[in-house]
Amino acid sequence: MKRIFLFMVTNLAILLVLSITLRLLGVDRILDAEGVGIDFNSLLIMAAVIGFGGSLVSLAMSKWSAKRMTGAVVIEQPSDPTERWLVETVRRQAELADIGMPEVAIYDASDVNAFATGMNRNNALIAVSTGLLQNMHKDEIEGVLAHEISHVANGDMVTLALIQGVVNTFVIFLSRIIGHTVDRVVFKTERGHGPAFMITSIVAQMVLGVLASMVVMWFSRQREFRADAGGAQLAGRNKMIAALERLKQQHEPSQLPDRIAAFGISGRSNGIRGLFMSHPPLEMRIAALRAAP
Repeated sequence: MKRIFLFMVTNLAILLVLSITLRLLGVDRILDAEGVGIDFNSLLIMAAVIGFGGSLVSLAMSKWSAKRMTGAVVIEQPSDPTERWLVETVRRQAELADIGMPEVAIYDASDVNAFATGMNRNNALIAVSTGLLQNMHKDEIEGVLAHEISHVANGDMVTLALIQGVVNTFVIFLSRIIGHTVDRVVFKTERGHGPAFMITSIVAQMVLGVLASMVVMWFSRQREFRADAGGAQLAGRNKMIAALERLKQQHEPSQLPDRIAAFGISGRSNGIRGLFMSHPPLEMRIAALRAAP
């Protein structure tokens, strides 16, 4: 529950900060230039600037922020056989996937996990936990790395950021319309906007943001199936299934920061919480791989 809560709070916080900043700068006044109605074209433009702004800035900073949040150390020169094998495996899979060689990093965490991030498929970052290296066999690690390489090759980081931007845009657009309607109809404000507009807009933005997160997480879950299929092509179906089976045996929750947890390989989902999870249940992912032709 904490992971779900923090994910939603992070997304909503970006929207609220940008919204309030533009409000204080007086940008919202262009939405009601005549004092009686909303300029829908201006509103849509402003919503798109805010909605895509936070999403694209986060994407541009993804590699830097991932390293800072996890403490991941990029392997510049392999210092032992494990690091050499790790770098060479990523290099081989990157060539098969026809992408540029990603940076390869290791971060200190006991959970078995890995993630990929970066805004450019030819300049990405693949990071694995020390727990993964200590608790998985090489065949299983190959499956994990192939899964992450597939995320990069599919452009999943960019696509997810764009979808988040579109969703944010409509959240902001609709919340302003709701705020305007309440301000005019309920509180009878005739010119400009009263306090009810700001309060109602923020509340509506938070509620719509929670609902919009369900859409983004649905896409994220579909993306995992595609990455599993891509991983099976790069490393072999048996290695990909073995990696997921090993993840099923791990009971320790992910230690990845919430902002990059969606780019990890592990994830659990059940009940209504599953609507807000970035990963489908491991059982479903394994079954999909076994059923694939």
